[in-house]
Amino acid sequence: MRIIPAIDIIDGKCVRLSKGDYNTKIIYNENPLEVAKEFEAHGIEYLHLVDLDGAKSSKIVNYKILEQIASQTSLKIDFGGGLKSDADLKIAFESGANQITGGSIAVKNRTIFEKWIAEYGADKIILGADANNEKVAVSGWLEESDQELVPFIQGYQSKGIEYVICTDIAKDGMLEGPSFDLYAKILAEAQGIKLIASGGISTFDELPKLAELGCEGTIIGKAIYEGRISMKQLENYVLSSKP
Repeated sequence: MRIIPAIDIIDGKCVRLSKGDYNTKIIYNENPLEVAKEFEAHGIEYLHLVDLDGAKSSKIVNYKILEQIASQTSLKIDFGGGLKSDADLKIAFESGANQITGGSIAVKNRTIFEKWIAEYGADKIILGADANNEKVAVSGWLEESDQELVPFIQGYQSKGIEYVICTDIAKDGMLEGPSFDLYAKILAEAQGIKLIASGGISTFDELPKLAELGCEGTIIGKAIYEGRISMKQLENYVLSSKP
């Protein structure tokens, strides 16, 4: 299972929110590049970079930070937050994103999102399926849609989507453990999907459990920043899972 640390950006700084609430913002580092370099130094190969300013303003904002991290580390970055137009996507890929994640756009403008899958390929476009009570949430989680989570994922699977990041918003940043049951359900009902678990991860012991379930990757944020999971533990996990 791939280990994918998260860096969330507001005003160019590395922050974390709880349950996606901007009022709960904690700044962990003024310099996201420094954080990314530390991940890389511990053998991490992937990064989940979220433009929270972009998510709020519905267009890419912090692409300069993406460019900085992409050009000064070898991390494979998946980038999300506010990608709404072909122009946003072009900027993200030109700034060094390896993959992009589309969440709100996949709910609000299926036509454009399906076009991206067809145009860029399933290895470049990740479906961001963030949920509250198994209903898909949009706009930086400020709105809940009427879309049921599993059918939503299955619908895009039929359009070629392979990668899905699923965050249970109730768990996000709460350090109370991830939604094992929800992930088991998705993996059973949307067979063949490469599911990336996100939200709630609080201890190292949860990682083997997610791997056992069949998750392809897991995104870890606050647990790293709060020292609940050490970089050494992640380094050892990454090393031990290499062939």
